[in-house]
Amino acid sequence: MQFTKPATSIDDQITLLRKRGLVIEDEARARHYLTYVSYYRLRAYWLPFETQRGDGDHMFHAGTRFEDVLALYIFDRQLRLLVMDAVERVEVAIRATWAHHMAMAYGAHGYLEQQHYQDVARHAKAVSELTKEFARSRDTFADHYRAKYSAPALPPIWMAAELMSFGLLSKFISDLKLRQDRKAIAKPFGIDEQVLTSFAHHMSHVRNICAHHGRLWNRRFTIKMSVPRFPARLAVAMKGADDRNLHNTLVMLDHLLDVVAPESGWRGRLVDLITQAEVANPVAMGFPADWQGRAMWKVFA
Repeated sequence: MQFTKPATSIDDQITLLRKRGLVIEDEARARHYLTYVSYYRLRAYWLPFETQRGDGDHMFHAGTRFEDVLALYIFDRQLRLLVMDAVERVEVAIRATWAHHMAMAYGAHGYLEQQHYQDVARHAKAVSELTKEFARSRDTFADHYRAKYSAPALPPIWMAAELMSFGLLSKFISDLKLRQDRKAIAKPFGIDEQVLTSFAHHMSHVRNICAHHGRLWNRRFTIKMSVPRFPARLAVAMKGADDRNLHNTLVMLDHLLDVVAPESGWRGRLVDLITQAEVANPVAMGFPADWQGRAMWKVFA
């Protein structure tokens, strides 16, 4: 089937939205956001306000305002920023624990030795990706290493941990052959090694969504994280939650922040954002109906 839809001007976009029942009280404001955010990006945020007619056309629920759509868009943006704040701290911590354990156990370049990994081909691919990332890096430490040392071609693990993508790091961790290595990396975070490797993979996916300004609040994830059995507070908090939505991600980020940045106040900021956003239904984020009554989400002064 050939795509034949024509491009639509801002004026025609406003006309179409009104025809479908969207209340636009401030046309200049709507024009501004349609110009600088775009119809297509905002469309993801008015879908929850739509209903489908019998003829297949989409109409807005009666009384839906452009301001409602905009409020949901702004909520999602604030949520992404809050999640990225947590992801940054957790990511740095995982990089640090991985690099320290591997360096102490196997030496500065032991992370490159194939015998430490389950799949030789997978490890070779990871090293190839790292080689490309190192070649592209213009960090001062990378330039210094290339200028001063001829071998090994790749830098020691504490440098590699700073320049590799988090997605690549999660591959190095998950492919480790010995469970005792993965356990040692996970131990400082108080979670099982399978949960850590699963969450690292999932978190790299969430990070990419946030970095590319994608819709986050009600997204259905294709890459899920494992639900932990311990600590008990995590299992209790996640009970009954949809494991393809954001709730469990937020629970795990909060747990890890309690370890790496206990005075961040992140949970309080998150709860305030969610409870004050009237247009964002927590159920659509995977939250269980009684989430506010669970100990995990209580914010203490």
